[in-house]
Amino acid sequence: MQLADFSDFLAAARTQPEAQRLLFVFAVAELPQAHSPGQARRFEEGRGGALAPVMCVDKGLDELDGFAALAEESRATGQPWDMVFVAALAGEQGAAPQPAGIERGLKMMIDAVHRGAIERFLAFDTQGDAVRFA
Repeated sequence: MQLADFSDFLAAARTQPEAQRLLFVFAVAELPQAHSPGQARRFEEGRGGALAPVMCVDKGLDELDGFAALAEESRATGQPWDMVFVAALAGEQGAAPQPAGIERGLKMMIDAVHRGAIERFLAFDTQGDAVRFA
């Protein structure tokens, strides 16, 4: 399934048979401490760098009107971010995901972003457009 933006993701999540909890990890692009001059140049050109998680949140589908509301809520924290990683956690047998599972999922996502193991997540830029990594 090709998702062009966050609204496509929400539409897909709303079609799932089990209750969904959406997990969000917001990240900022930064230049790693141990970087080469080439890495610094690419980072200054808007390419490369490392992604560092700066905050996370979980939301039910009923708590989310769209990307603009999510972005506004995140801006209210005062914490800047460049990209948000998203995963959906499904409930079981008609029940919503449990708090312990949600916490585990968020911790797993944060660790994965730290390691650069982001291929399992959807990523969106600050405008809500899907980001694809080459």
